[in-house]
Amino acid sequence: MTDRCTVVVATQNRRESLLHTIGRLQALAEQPPIIVVDNGSGDGSAEAVRSDFPDVDVIALDRNLGAPARNLGVRRAGTPYVAFADDDSWWAPGALGRAAQLFDTHPGLGLIGARILVGPEQREDPTTAVMAVSPLPSPPGLPRPAVLGFLACGAVVRRSAFLEVGGFDELLFFLGEEQLVALDLASKGWHLSYAHDVVAHHHPSPPGDPAGRRRRQLRNDVLTAWMRRPARVVVARTAALGAAALRGDRPARAALGEVLVRLPRAWRSRVRLPPAVEASVRALE
Repeated sequence: MTDRCTVVVATQNRRESLLHTIGRLQALAEQPPIIVVDNGSGDGSAEAVRSDFPDVDVIALDRNLGAPARNLGVRRAGTPYVAFADDDSWWAPGALGRAAQLFDTHPGLGLIGARILVGPEQREDPTTAVMAVSPLPSPPGLPRPAVLGFLACGAVVRRSAFLEVGGFDELLFFLGEEQLVALDLASKGWHLSYAHDVVAHHHPSPPGDPAGRRRRQLRNDVLTAWMRRPARVVVARTAALGAAALRGDRPARAALGEVLVRLPRAWRSRVRLPPAVEASVRALE
């Protein structure tokens, strides 16, 4: 399957974890092409990959682009499908071949959300459980269940569809960046599906900055609403964030400040979801 699916790995300052992930990926029978996009690491990650895995394509950036760094890897890929991995995640044997088969069989399929198994215990990620029971209907002839969200470390995309919607948005940077991509794919008529037999493994380290992660998640939830959702949703989300900030919630206060700074750019990017996609979002909510 080397001519069907490339793995794009985004990383920053996680050299040992990254090398372990690449070793796992290179051990796959599919032997997928691997592109590493290094977000300005200062720990020698790019040099270590070039030394230990000379067949891996490395894009070494001089600064941290966040999630949109993956876009560079997708553009570089020479295969019709691209699987994302973090520097602490990898794909199970047979997963990429199965994903390619699904894409080949269903030309309207734009993204596959994988079953993600977490840690040595291989616990199902909670997001996986939610996707598996999605109530959204699938158009005739397309795999089910249909979904409107995903986790990047467990997603495979049709390269042309991903590039059509512009990939991950620079405004969001990191955390929750997947939601906008999912909405835009659906708005362009692409189908998103969860596949239980496409499996990814994720061995995350404990988050180093929980408050910072929450701040970015809150910020990006509101910004995504500003860019795609109806006015009533925008008002409700922004008001809820403002109320949390007034109650003394420090991450919410910081998130609100970051939202206000980014609002002009979000407004310029505002494109309302088609009614059918908005109805699906409301059904999930």
